[in-house]
Amino acid sequence: MPNCKNCSAPVPANSIVCAYCGTRNDTDLTGIHPFTEVEPDHERTCPRCQVAMKTLDLSIEGTFLIERCDQCLGMFFDAGELEALIKATVKNVHHVNHKKLNELHKLNRRDAYGITYINCPVCDAVMNRVNFGQRSGVIIDRCPDHGLWVDGGELRHLLEWVKAGGEIYNQKREAIKQKMDAREDIKIQRATPASFGGGFESYGSTLRRSDPHIFDIISRVVSWLLR
Repeated sequence: MPNCKNCSAPVPANSIVCAYCGTRNDTDLTGIHPFTEVEPDHERTCPRCQVAMKTLDLSIEGTFLIERCDQCLGMFFDAGELEALIKATVKNVHHVNHKKLNELHKLNRRDAYGITYINCPVCDAVMNRVNFGQRSGVIIDRCPDHGLWVDGGELRHLLEWVKAGGEIYNQKREAIKQKMDAREDIKIQRATPASFGGGFESYGSTLRRSDPHIFDIISRVVSWLLR
């Protein structure tokens, strides 16, 4: 658990604000990644505070630029950057800690903004609210074209989720879902009119030889039912 930069009191995992002195702490990057401020090519506005954000270089495998607001400490990542940051930060996770995942999922962030929709800092379009993985407890704001926004404290929360095996848990759930979907597809294919029609053709060949009139009536009834 990190400590407040002002009074050294412990800052809980569900907040970036010190409960003792009220200081907003940079728990997402301080002590996790060194960074330098660089001159931005294009100024981007914080969707929470409506002020210009700073561009930071995390220097992960070369230049790695993100935008961050100095007031709320929220960050905007271009497509694929958040996943790359998590991969570079958390390594050697081989099992799922279900107890820790449950704890993270139940956390209610003290400085959360509630259910609000914010605009993309690049195109100003309203972003989609998306759950980041199974049982992560974090809802991110995503622009389909430009990237995603995480509020202050959410990056640390996501890193803890990955350390607890969240990505492994997510992959297992997706694999199970794909198997279930495949089974449902097979059931639907077996129950389609095409399958029924194939069986009827085989049976119909016998009827056609024995009684063409009966076969014609049944054919019309089936055709009417399948319309």
